[in-house]
Amino acid sequence: MSKLFVIGLGPGNAEGMTSACRIFIERADIVVGYTKYIELIKPLYPEKPTFATPMLGEVERCKKAIELAAEGHTVAVVCSGDAGVYGMAGLVLELSEEHVDVEIEIVPGVTAALAGASLLGAPLTHDFAVISLSDLLTPWEIIENRLTCAAMGDFCIALYNPSSKKRADYLGKACDILLAHKPSDTLCGMARNVGREGESTALMTLGELRSAKVDMFTTVFIGNVQTREIKGKMVTPRGYKIG
Repeated sequence: MSKLFVIGLGPGNAEGMTSACRIFIERADIVVGYTKYIELIKPLYPEKPTFATPMLGEVERCKKAIELAAEGHTVAVVCSGDAGVYGMAGLVLELSEEHVDVEIEIVPGVTAALAGASLLGAPLTHDFAVISLSDLLTPWEIIENRLTCAAMGDFCIALYNPSSKKRADYLGKACDILLAHKPSDTLCGMARNVGREGESTALMTLGELRSAKVDMFTTVFIGNVQTREIKGKMVTPRGYKIG
């Protein structure tokens, strides 16, 4: 049976790739992915044949990967972070229903929420929600509702895709929704270019976050009512009795 691996690359550097990720890419005859992700791993596998498509080419490249696997190739579809968290795992499985001869294996990776959280400290030690602010595939009304529910439940929140050229005010809009249910002094954090050149972090309040400058390479973290700063780190206590 033909094999197709859907692989999470982690945050973007070689050190952030799991050993399983490296092993399955090495086993593949061809690697398929978004252009920038192929560029990231090309130095590690310079001789490996690749097929890449730009942004918005997700369906095309996943169909191509399935076709290549059906022809007998061992194929690796690579995604940043984890393949099942805003990655290609779901799409590959959706498109593969008619290809019973293609066996699909999902290889997990370290998603941005986890990688960014480790840089900031421990902001996700308790219950948390992960929400993307991109309305390319999800209507903004649904995103608003999810933000409201997460805020009302006092979840810690990791925000993906907080801003872009076309969505420059979306983080501000999201903060307005959260501020209706969370104190303005709620501790928040940002992690940018995690695992890549220019990596940086910052801590601020929810009120300050509203006007912060972010981009698509930034992951934003909003604490719960117990989240606080300890030794310059963002920490959400789990509730252990200390002393």
